Amino acid sequence: MGDGIFGPTMDLMRSEPMQLVQLIIPIESAYRTISYLGDLGLFQFNDLNAEKSPFQRTYAAQIKRCEEMARKLRFFKEQMTKAGLSPTKSLRSSDIDLDRLEVVLGELESELIEINSNNEMLQHSYNELSEYKLVLQKAGELFHSAQSSVAAQQSELEAYNTAEASIDSALLLEQEMTMDPSKQVKLGYISGLVAREKAMAFERILFRATRGNVFLKQSVLENAVVDPVSGDKVEKNVFIVFYSGERAKNKILKLCEGFGANRYPFMEDLNKQFQIISQVSGRLAELKTTIDVGLAHWSNLLQTIGFEFEQWNFLVKKEKSIYHTLNMLNMDVTKKCLVAEGWCPVFATDQIQNGLRRATLDSSSQIGTIFHVLQTKDSPPTYFQTNKFTSAFQEIVDAYGVAKYQEANPSVYTIVTFPFLFAVMFGDWGHGICLLVATLYFIFREKKLSSQKLGDIMEMAFSGRYVIMMMAIFSIYTGLIYNEFFSVPFELFGLSAYGCRDQSCGDASTTGLVKVRATYPFGLDPKWHGTRSELPFLNSMKMKMSILFGVAQMNLGIIISYFNAKFFGDHINIWYQFVPQMIFLNSLFGYLSLLIIVKWCTGSQADLYHVMIYMFLSPTDDLDDNQLFFGQKFFQILLLLSALAAVPWMLFPKPFLLKKQHEERFQGQSYARLDSSDYSPEIEPHSVSHNHEEFEFSEVFVHQLIHTIEFVLGAVSNTASYLRLWALSLAHSELASVFYDKVLLLSWGYNSILARSIGLIVFIFATVGVLLVMETLSAFLHALRLHWVEFQNKFYVGDGYKFYPFSFASLGEDDE
Repeated sequence: MGDGIFGPTMDLMRSEPMQLVQLIIPIESAYRTISYLGDLGLFQFNDLNAEKSPFQRTYAAQIKRCEEMARKLRFFKEQMTKAGLSPTKSLRSSDIDLDRLEVVLGELESELIEINSNNEMLQHSYNELSEYKLVLQKAGELFHSAQSSVAAQQSELEAYNTAEASIDSALLLEQEMTMDPSKQVKLGYISGLVAREKAMAFERILFRATRGNVFLKQSVLENAVVDPVSGDKVEKNVFIVFYSGERAKNKILKLCEGFGANRYPFMEDLNKQFQIISQVSGRLAELKTTIDVGLAHWSNLLQTIGFEFEQWNFLVKKEKSIYHTLNMLNMDVTKKCLVAEGWCPVFATDQIQNGLRRATLDSSSQIGTIFHVLQTKDSPPTYFQTNKFTSAFQEIVDAYGVAKYQEANPSVYTIVTFPFLFAVMFGDWGHGICLLVATLYFIFREKKLSSQKLGDIMEMAFSGRYVIMMMAIFSIYTGLIYNEFFSVPFELFGLSAYGCRDQSCGDASTTGLVKVRATYPFGLDPKWHGTRSELPFLNSMKMKMSILFGVAQMNLGIIISYFNAKFFGDHINIWYQFVPQMIFLNSLFGYLSLLIIVKWCTGSQADLYHVMIYMFLSPTDDLDDNQLFFGQKFFQILLLLSALAAVPWMLFPKPFLLKKQHEERFQGQSYARLDSSDYSPEIEPHSVSHNHEEFEFSEVFVHQLIHTIEFVLGAVSNTASYLRLWALSLAHSELASVFYDKVLLLSWGYNSILARSIGLIVFIFATVGVLLVMETLSAFLHALRLHWVEFQNKFYVGDGYKFYPFSFASLGEDDE
């Protein structure tokens, strides 16, 4: 098996031959055996304990242990994300074993939990003290303002002066002006912070609950503060509530709790205020230093974990997958061996056996693993070896259905036909170059981009980069044939073959053109663009070309079905399906393709629509001007009779031949040699009747009838479906022409830099958004439909299932 440009070259035509294998593994070497098979990645295990729940299996405890370690690793990853860190891929390999890893993970988890708990407590204290400091400062300003009011209005209070003037009286001066001094009482107060968005509601409900017997003062904080409870930044107001009586105090305290207001004590004495503020500031500085040290230790610990995280995570996933696979094995009656069954490619036999021998030696087992190939009637899984170039094309086919075992693989042909049909619809070498440049960026940076997490759309484009590259190359080719560069023709391969007959056609917009040079060497002559004859000519050329491509691809599908039947030895399908299908399809649409080619070669003006219609309605009438070659009428009658004969040929013989084949097989099972010493119960009539499934002729006949009708009608509808190649190609060309003529050229006609700039920007965005994105997606989907429906339904069953080997390489990053 050689190496190609894009990796190993593989045989994609047929899936790899597979075999069902039984392994009898000594228990002491079971772990290493599964580990080596996981490294090899070429053995698919069958679950022999499907009837058991996960908790009833042998290695359930080990899996639970791995899941616990995976939980700790997820906790570490969450902490690293919170710290803005990401796991680092270390180049050095870690030789830590699972037991040691379990201890290390437990210690690191405990340390991180302790650090987080301490940091939370310290941060909570820091936030509380920060709020307390703000309350002291703002409440002090309120009291200082009140004290100034007392000095200014002292003369007005002489008649009402009591034994001791208090700041409380000054704060309630307006209310106390009309009060009897003998009835003044000592007021209490509660200070704290409340969220600004709740401040108005807090004031209203406070007033209603106390019936107006309180006095509230608020001060707005300029900056948001960190709430000690939630840890979020909140805009708050400092408040002081003055009250009288214990009952009012209890109501205020309950309202503070209900509104989430944080209460802090306040000293009326200025000296005590300054002393407390000084103490709080010192304590805040100490807490800040302690918190910074704790965060630095937390960050360093997470960085240390990040260096080993990927290796630890892979080791845990690897261990879990090994024990999960061991749970799929059966314990033999001696309790000393494990029995495994699974599929593997035939070519991997030697590699698997070498791995089994290594596992036996490394585990110092006295007994080697037994490798035994089983005979089975079960359908094996389908396995195609692909590389990074062919894998995307294989995914296109697998999205429709996985190939049946050893069935012909459509992806071999899709590598060429898919990008070509796309290019027929997308043909413009300017747009093709844009696609190619974007794809080459993905290809040249694929190592870096493959390790990054891309968005959904970018991930899809990156995974199909080689498909898009082929689509772009083919689009450049078809664009050169159409001679369109953003809908503008160029004389790339020499001067045009046509010139003006006289001065009246100098603008090349009339039909006054004559041939003055040899035919244009490659692609469409540039003079055709801009002439009145362009659209009918392109319409005719692209429509007929679509029919030719469609008939050719459908014939290819039938030919592949022939080789499929020959590969499986299905002679009935060869002669009673492949042959009549080829005759029917080519008697009608193959003949239409022949007429198109003859008309192009001869330059005839025959009407092909008339020829095909009257081939059915009046096959014996003379063709007159529609005759393209000698003996055409007799040839058409012969083709029509062949097409009519092909329908019963497909319908009737196959069910009868299948019935005969079934009866012969049944009759062969009913006889045995008379001198046979071993008498098998299978030869008994009653045993045969029990083991033998009856042949339902009516069911087979109806199935064949449906298949025949489907093919006959499908031959017509599928051929018409290929006309989408013509329709989308014209739509793409016309859209590009509209953007060029009505946007770019129109704006360029203004003698203004602003108008030209706007036109250029609109043209670029329209080209990228509509032609390079929407039109690319549209042509891609139509090419996909032509392959899935019109091409693959001729030969592809697609009812198989993929080969999923046990492999450590397939362990995804998020696979838990």
